[in-house]
Amino acid sequence: MGLDVLKAELPEFAKDLKLNLGSVVGNSKLPEQTLWGTVLACAIASRSPKVLRELEPEAKSHLSEEAFNAAKAAAAIMAMNNVYYRSMHLIGDPEYGNLRAGLRMNVMANPGAPKTDFELWSLAVSAINGCGRCLESHEQVLRKEGVPRETVQEAIKIAAVLNAVGVTLESEAQLG
Repeated sequence: MGLDVLKAELPEFAKDLKLNLGSVVGNSKLPEQTLWGTVLACAIASRSPKVLRELEPEAKSHLSEEAFNAAKAAAAIMAMNNVYYRSMHLIGDPEYGNLRAGLRMNVMANPGAPKTDFELWSLAVSAINGCGRCLESHEQVLRKEGVPRETVQEAIKIAAVLNAVGVTLESEAQLG
């Protein structure tokens, strides 16, 4: 099981991450598809080959093919959008907001999974990538759709923990 492998490979100094990994994934109240789509999108966004290698098969076993591909699509499109929208925001000139992005984002209109799942996956990836504008946008859509703040928070906790696990394992591999 991928989670167990990741927990076993975390060094002693990262005991909190080990406990948090078991908690945010193993004890999640999110529906199975929502949870595992979040896990997969965040594993991709973590940029950790180890995290992705261990969690992708487990995610695939819990997701339909459509949801599996939608979670990957959320990670892909947010990899682009987070850079673009974060940059437009950080430049600090509001006139950039009046310019047409001109980037294809068709998958957002028809992702192959329920809108709320795709939005939550996009939000979680945006948390890892640090795009405030995308976080605000996806959170607003989710809240308008009736998704509770606790669900948004849970997705962000998954993102935070998987990212930290990836950073820790990758740095240990480089140092060890």
